[in-house]
Amino acid sequence: MKIATFNVNSLRARLPNVLDWLRDASPDVALLQEIKCTTAEFPRLEIEALGYHTEALGQKSYNGVAILSKTKFKVQHHALPGNGGDEQARYLEAVIEVADGARWKHVRVATIYLPNGNPVDSEKYPYKLAWMEHLKRHAAALLKLEQPTVLAGDYNVIPTDNDVYDPVAWAEDALARPETRAKFREILNLGYTDAFRYLHPDGHRYTFWDYKAGRWQRDEGLRIDHLLLSPQAADCLEACEIDRVPRGREKPSDHTPIWCELRL
Repeated sequence: MKIATFNVNSLRARLPNVLDWLRDASPDVALLQEIKCTTAEFPRLEIEALGYHTEALGQKSYNGVAILSKTKFKVQHHALPGNGGDEQARYLEAVIEVADGARWKHVRVATIYLPNGNPVDSEKYPYKLAWMEHLKRHAAALLKLEQPTVLAGDYNVIPTDNDVYDPVAWAEDALARPETRAKFREILNLGYTDAFRYLHPDGHRYTFWDYKAGRWQRDEGLRIDHLLLSPQAADCLEACEIDRVPRGREKPSDHTPIWCELRL
Protein backbone atom coordinates (compact mmCIF):
# COMPACT_ATOMS: atom_id res chain seq x y z
CA MET A 1 0.00 0.00 0.00
CA LYS A 2 1.55 3.27 -1.14
CA ILE A 3 0.55 6.35 0.89
CA ALA A 4 1.74 9.77 -0.28
CA THR A 5 1.44 13.27 1.10
CA PHE A 6 1.69 16.39 -1.05
CA ASN A 7 1.25 20.09 -0.26
CA VAL A 8 0.01 21.22 -3.67
CA ASN A 9 -0.01 24.99 -2.95
CA SER A 10 -3.33 25.68 -4.73
CA LEU A 11 -4.93 22.67 -6.36
CA ARG A 12 -6.72 24.54 -9.11
CA ALA A 13 -3.51 26.35 -10.10
CA ARG A 14 -1.51 23.09 -10.10
CA LEU A 15 -4.20 20.67 -11.26
CA PRO A 16 -2.45 19.50 -14.48
CA ASN A 17 0.71 18.76 -12.49
CA VAL A 18 -1.19 16.99 -9.73
CA LEU A 19 -3.10 14.84 -12.23
CA ASP A 20 0.15 13.94 -14.00
CA TRP A 21 1.67 12.98 -10.65
CA LEU A 22 -1.31 10.80 -9.74
CA ARG A 23 -1.04 9.00 -13.10
CA ASP A 24 2.74 8.53 -12.87
CA ALA A 25 3.20 7.76 -9.18
CA SER A 26 -0.17 6.04 -8.73
CA PRO A 27 -0.36 6.17 -4.93
CA ASP A 28 -3.08 4.06 -3.35
CA VAL A 29 -3.78 6.94 -0.98
CA ALA A 30 -2.88 10.59 -1.57
CA LEU A 31 -3.13 13.11 1.25
CA LEU A 32 -3.19 16.71 0.01
CA GLN A 33 -2.67 20.00 1.81
CA GLU A 34 -3.10 23.67 0.90
CA ILE A 35 -5.69 22.97 -1.74
CA LYS A 36 -6.73 26.65 -1.37
CA CYS A 37 -10.28 26.20 -2.61
CA THR A 38 -13.67 25.72 -1.05
CA THR A 39 -15.06 22.20 -0.72
CA ALA A 40 -17.53 22.95 -3.52
CA GLU A 41 -14.72 24.06 -5.83
CA PHE A 42 -12.65 20.91 -5.29
CA PRO A 43 -11.99 19.30 -8.74
CA ARG A 44 -13.69 16.06 -7.78
CA LEU A 45 -14.63 14.90 -11.28
CA GLU A 46 -11.12 15.20 -12.70
CA ILE A 47 -9.58 13.27 -9.83
CA GLU A 48 -12.29 10.65 -9.59
CA ALA A 49 -11.82 10.01 -13.32
CA LEU A 50 -8.42 8.57 -12.38
CA GLY A 51 -10.05 6.00 -10.12
CA TYR A 52 -9.96 7.75 -6.76
CA HIS A 53 -12.60 8.17 -4.09
CA THR A 54 -12.29 11.69 -2.67
CA GLU A 55 -13.10 13.81 0.34
CA ALA A 56 -12.09 17.45 0.73
CA LEU A 57 -12.25 20.01 3.49
CA GLY A 58 -11.82 23.36 1.80
CA GLN A 59 -11.52 27.01 2.69
CA LYS A 60 -11.60 29.97 0.34
CA SER A 61 -8.10 31.00 -0.78
CA TYR A 62 -6.31 29.45 2.22
CA ASN A 63 -5.44 26.11 3.80
CA GLY A 64 -7.62 23.12 2.86
CA VAL A 65 -6.92 19.39 2.92
CA ALA A 66 -8.10 16.34 0.99
CA ILE A 67 -7.95 12.55 0.99
CA LEU A 68 -7.83 10.52 -2.24
CA SER A 69 -8.01 6.73 -2.15
CA LYS A 70 -8.31 3.97 -4.73
CA THR A 71 -10.51 2.04 -2.28
CA LYS A 72 -13.45 3.19 -0.22
CA PHE A 73 -12.98 4.98 3.07
CA LYS A 74 -15.01 6.37 5.91
CA VAL A 75 -14.27 9.86 7.21
CA GLN A 76 -13.75 9.98 10.97
CA HIS A 77 -13.04 13.65 11.63
CA HIS A 78 -13.38 16.89 9.63
CA ALA A 79 -11.35 18.82 12.20
CA LEU A 80 -8.69 18.10 14.77
CA PRO A 81 -10.51 16.60 17.78
CA GLY A 82 -10.24 18.66 20.95
CA ASN A 83 -9.53 21.83 19.01
CA GLY A 84 -13.04 23.25 19.06
CA GLY A 85 -13.61 26.66 17.59
CA ASP A 86 -10.79 26.43 15.07
CA GLU A 87 -12.33 27.43 11.75
CA GLN A 88 -9.25 26.78 9.64
CA ALA A 89 -9.37 23.75 7.32
CA ARG A 90 -6.28 21.87 8.48
CA TYR A 91 -7.21 18.30 9.41
CA LEU A 92 -9.11 15.41 7.84
CA GLU A 93 -9.03 11.81 9.10
CA ALA A 94 -10.41 8.62 7.59
CA VAL A 95 -10.26 4.84 7.76
CA ILE A 96 -9.24 3.25 4.47
CA GLU A 97 -10.44 -0.20 3.42
CA VAL A 98 -7.64 -2.45 2.15
CA ALA A 99 -8.33 -5.76 0.42
CA ASP A 100 -6.63 -8.82 1.93
CA GLY A 101 -7.84 -11.77 -0.07
CA ALA A 102 -11.49 -12.27 0.78
CA ARG A 103 -11.19 -10.02 3.84
CA TRP A 104 -10.78 -6.30 4.36
CA LYS A 105 -8.22 -4.65 6.57
CA HIS A 106 -8.34 -1.05 7.75
CA VAL A 107 -5.71 1.66 7.85
CA ARG A 108 -6.32 5.01 9.51
CA VAL A 109 -4.87 8.08 7.81
CA ALA A 110 -4.93 11.79 8.50
CA THR A 111 -3.95 14.65 6.24
CA ILE A 112 -2.47 17.49 8.28
CA TYR A 113 -1.67 21.09 7.43
CA LEU A 114 -0.06 22.31 10.62
CA PRO A 115 0.11 26.09 11.15
CA ASN A 116 3.25 27.89 10.00
CA GLY A 117 3.53 30.05 13.10
CA ASN A 118 5.42 33.02 11.68
CA PRO A 119 6.07 35.66 12.77
CA VAL A 120 6.95 34.26 16.17
CA ASP A 121 6.21 37.54 17.97
CA SER A 122 2.58 37.44 16.82
CA GLU A 123 -0.47 35.41 17.89
CA LYS A 124 0.37 32.94 15.12
CA TYR A 125 3.12 31.21 17.08
CA PRO A 126 1.08 30.43 20.21
CA TYR A 127 -1.64 29.19 17.85
CA LYS A 128 0.87 26.82 16.25
CA LEU A 129 2.10 25.44 19.57
CA ALA A 130 -1.45 25.01 20.88
CA TRP A 131 -2.43 23.21 17.67
CA MET A 132 0.52 20.85 18.10
CA GLU A 133 -0.53 20.14 21.68
CA HIS A 134 -4.04 19.20 20.49
CA LEU A 135 -2.48 17.00 17.81
CA LYS A 136 -0.31 15.27 20.41
CA ARG A 137 -3.32 14.49 22.59
CA HIS A 138 -5.29 13.09 19.66
CA ALA A 139 -2.27 11.13 18.42
CA ALA A 140 -2.01 9.55 21.87
CA ALA A 141 -5.68 8.58 21.76
CA LEU A 142 -5.25 6.99 18.33
CA LEU A 143 -2.49 4.72 19.63
CA LYS A 144 -4.99 3.11 21.99
CA LEU A 145 -6.86 1.78 18.94
CA GLU A 146 -3.84 -0.40 18.08
CA GLN A 147 -4.51 0.15 14.39
CA PRO A 148 -2.12 0.90 11.50
CA THR A 149 -2.18 4.70 11.45
CA VAL A 150 -0.40 7.24 9.27
CA LEU A 151 -0.44 10.89 10.33
CA ALA A 152 0.90 12.67 7.27
CA GLY A 153 1.19 16.12 5.86
CA ASP A 154 2.90 19.46 5.93
CA TYR A 155 3.89 19.78 9.58
CA ASN A 156 5.76 23.06 9.08
CA VAL A 157 8.41 21.58 11.38
CA ILE A 158 12.14 21.25 10.66
CA PRO A 159 12.91 18.43 13.12
CA THR A 160 16.70 18.86 13.30
CA ASP A 161 19.55 20.89 11.82
CA ASN A 162 20.06 18.01 9.37
CA ASP A 163 16.69 18.87 7.82
CA VAL A 164 17.54 22.39 6.62
CA TYR A 165 20.16 23.73 4.24
CA ASP A 166 21.23 26.55 6.59
CA PRO A 167 20.52 25.84 10.27
CA VAL A 168 21.88 29.18 11.48
CA ALA A 169 19.69 31.24 9.16
CA TRP A 170 16.58 29.30 10.22
CA ALA A 171 17.31 28.99 13.94
CA GLU A 172 14.74 31.60 15.04
CA ASP A 173 12.08 30.70 12.49
CA ALA A 174 8.84 29.21 13.83
CA LEU A 175 9.57 26.01 11.89
CA ALA A 176 12.85 25.39 13.72
CA ARG A 177 12.58 27.06 17.12
CA PRO A 178 13.32 24.80 20.12
CA GLU A 179 9.69 24.94 21.28
CA THR A 180 8.49 23.69 17.89
CA ARG A 181 11.01 20.87 17.76
CA ALA A 182 10.19 19.86 21.33
CA LYS A 183 6.47 19.57 20.52
CA PHE A 184 7.28 17.44 17.48
CA ARG A 185 9.51 15.17 19.57
CA GLU A 186 6.71 14.80 22.10
CA ILE A 187 4.50 13.34 19.36
CA LEU A 188 7.25 10.97 18.24
CA ASN A 189 7.93 9.96 21.84
CA LEU A 190 4.36 8.71 22.15
CA GLY A 191 5.45 5.82 19.93
CA TYR A 192 5.27 7.18 16.38
CA THR A 193 8.00 6.64 13.78
CA ASP A 194 9.21 9.33 11.37
CA ALA A 195 9.17 7.02 8.35
CA PHE A 196 11.67 8.91 6.22
CA ARG A 197 14.21 9.51 8.97
CA TYR A 198 14.00 5.88 10.06
CA LEU A 199 15.03 4.66 6.61
CA HIS A 200 17.28 7.61 5.69
CA PRO A 201 19.32 8.69 8.73
CA ASP A 202 21.85 10.63 6.62
CA GLY A 203 19.89 13.91 6.53
CA HIS A 204 19.83 16.88 4.14
CA ARG A 205 17.03 15.46 2.02
CA TYR A 206 14.27 17.99 1.47
CA THR A 207 10.58 18.26 0.61
CA PHE A 208 10.31 22.06 0.22
CA TRP A 209 12.32 24.63 -1.71
CA ASP A 210 11.42 28.32 -1.76
CA TYR A 211 10.64 29.80 -5.17
CA LYS A 212 13.10 32.64 -4.53
CA ALA A 213 16.88 32.91 -4.90
CA GLY A 214 17.31 29.71 -6.91
CA ARG A 215 16.75 27.49 -3.85
CA TRP A 216 15.54 24.56 -5.95
CA GLN A 217 18.42 24.77 -8.41
CA ARG A 218 20.94 24.79 -5.53
CA ASP A 219 19.06 22.17 -3.53
CA GLU A 220 18.66 24.55 -0.59
CA GLY A 221 15.56 23.17 1.01
CA LEU A 222 13.73 22.05 4.11
CA ARG A 223 12.28 18.72 5.21
CA ILE A 224 8.91 19.76 6.63
CA ASP A 225 6.53 17.17 5.14
CA HIS A 226 6.37 14.04 7.27
CA LEU A 227 4.76 10.62 7.55
CA LEU A 228 4.40 9.56 11.18
CA LEU A 229 3.54 5.90 11.66
CA SER A 230 1.94 4.11 14.59
CA PRO A 231 3.79 0.96 15.75
CA GLN A 232 1.35 -1.21 13.78
CA ALA A 233 2.13 0.75 10.60
CA ALA A 234 5.87 1.01 11.30
CA ASP A 235 6.06 -2.78 11.56
CA CYS A 236 4.85 -2.90 7.94
CA LEU A 237 7.15 -0.19 6.56
CA GLU A 238 8.87 -1.28 3.35
CA ALA A 239 10.03 2.00 1.81
CA CYS A 240 9.82 5.77 2.11
CA GLU A 241 11.07 8.20 -0.51
CA ILE A 242 10.84 11.82 -1.59
CA ASP A 243 9.56 12.21 -5.16
CA ARG A 244 11.45 15.21 -6.54
CA VAL A 245 9.99 14.99 -10.05
CA PRO A 246 6.93 17.25 -9.53
CA ARG A 247 9.08 20.05 -8.08
CA GLY A 248 11.10 20.19 -11.30
CA ARG A 249 8.09 20.68 -13.58
CA GLU A 250 6.75 23.98 -14.88
CA LYS A 251 4.60 25.96 -12.42
CA PRO A 252 5.27 23.52 -9.57
CA SER A 253 4.27 23.63 -5.94
CA ASP A 254 7.12 24.71 -3.69
CA HIS A 255 6.69 21.31 -1.98
CA THR A 256 7.15 17.88 -3.52
CA PRO A 257 5.45 14.58 -2.58
CA ILE A 258 6.84 12.12 -0.06
CA TRP A 259 5.48 8.58 0.16
CA CYS A 260 5.78 5.41 2.15
CA GLU A 261 4.94 1.84 1.27
CA LEU A 262 3.38 -0.52 3.81
CA ARG A 263 3.15 -4.28 3.43
CA LEU A 264 -0.01 -4.93 5.40
